[in-house]
Amino acid sequence: MRKLAGMLMVFLMTVFAAPAFAQSDSTKAINFEFTDINGKTIRLSDFRGKWVLVNFWAPWCPLCWVEVPTLNELNKRKDFVVIGIGLDYGPDANVVRDSVKRHNLDFYANVAGGSRRNQDSPFRQVGPVDFYPTSYLYDPEGEIVMFIPGQVRMNRVLAFMEEYQNKNTQLAGAKGVEPAPVASPIKEVTHTRPAAPARPATRSRTVTY
Repeated sequence: MRKLAGMLMVFLMTVFAAPAFAQSDSTKAINFEFTDINGKTIRLSDFRGKWVLVNFWAPWCPLCWVEVPTLNELNKRKDFVVIGIGLDYGPDANVVRDSVKRHNLDFYANVAGGSRRNQDSPFRQVGPVDFYPTSYLYDPEGEIVMFIPGQVRMNRVLAFMEEYQNKNTQLAGAKGVEPAPVASPIKEVTHTRPAAPARPATRSRTVTY
């Protein structure tokens, strides 16, 4: 039993300590629409051309406050927007206002999102929130490209952004190049031992770490 528990612990440490890359389709994310604590409407489409990080937090979550300085710094970038959404704070939305002020959440916008049990909770327009903090990063074209369970790390986010932009720049530069002729995949399946079809390249990927 102890050996099994030890193996499980190593597995969990491996999963959460190292980045795990997963391919996703190129379907655009939902064009979310929130109302912030000042009554302003916030839409994903308003930020086309910028990176958008949606950060979910709860007033009773001490780890959420540890990452606030990092999120404030990211929000200062001209190409970056941070939207904070407070959840599971009880019936009084003023708790969100007080938490924003007390912990100096200097984000583009802060939203009182109610309870995760609510059918109209803002997280349902973004993605699952199983614990706090949880964040989702959208690329400048409005696709979710990174899922961050836990604290946001500045170096990891910036490194990912740079890699993502470099790769997309290379893809864009190669669009005008005439591709070399390739065997039809339909013909391949008629062979006795068909070669494995090449995995199609996609621009969009979601990264979890």
